[in-house]
Amino acid sequence: MDADASGAVLKRERARDAVLELIESRRPGDAIPSERSLCVTLGVSRPTLRAAIDELVASGLLVREHGRGMFVAPEKITQELVSADLALTVPQAAGAWSSRLLEFTTLQAGARVGRKLRMSPAAEIVYVARLRLVDGAPMAIEHLHIRAELVPGLSAQELENGDLYEHLRERHDVHVHEAVQAIEPTVVTRAEARLLDVPELSPALLFERLTSDTTGCPVEYVHSLYRGDRYRIVSRLALGPAAAVEHLEGGHHPGIPPGDFAQGDPITSSTRGDIQSGD
Repeated sequence: MDADASGAVLKRERARDAVLELIESRRPGDAIPSERSLCVTLGVSRPTLRAAIDELVASGLLVREHGRGMFVAPEKITQELVSADLALTVPQAAGAWSSRLLEFTTLQAGARVGRKLRMSPAAEIVYVARLRLVDGAPMAIEHLHIRAELVPGLSAQELENGDLYEHLRERHDVHVHEAVQAIEPTVVTRAEARLLDVPELSPALLFERLTSDTTGCPVEYVHSLYRGDRYRIVSRLALGPAAAVEHLEGGHHPGIPPGDFAQGDPITSSTRGDIQSGD
């Protein structure tokens, strides 16, 4: 593992989250501080901040105007592929999946993650950054934010080996039930490209997911970057009644780790589509 690349990704990640908080506290068309001002406030270098801002511009969250500065972009139009009253299960992707930890720590949730997990910004979360591999090849970078109170004693071994949701269920009595997930196209930064072993600015898929348990309480907020050259999104639309479908054992589906969902529980997604690996 390239330690420099890992550190660069994590610094860019924190800068991105800080700028996202600024965006979410403003309205479309509002200005955000200059890059120079943000570098001082956040304590990061200009290249690190610019990489984070470039990602937000590419994602359509920020707009740069030459000579004027940076502004919050107009709101996006969201299109659901299947009506909200249909719940779908998710097929799993092929390959032997494993994880390599980039960071594993406990910290305060902060304003943005706290809002998503419906907890105080001062409350503790377990933050995990990990590289996901299939058959030994890097495929995704995942950033997990889990309520610390739900997973006392969560170990690095649980995050690197086996199915995380199975560990949550069997070792921590946490039963995930529903996920709301958004998927957007993006490109990889230089540091991300080094970790994923792809050229800089290669296409990628950005998954953002909020997972809740059987009581409706948020368990984790995750956003993941998957290689665009290895994945595609397929929507399986329910057009009428169907016979029961046998669920496959093992495997992994992009954006959502295997586990309780693969046992047949319904999944609710902001795309309402099945997700599977590409060719």
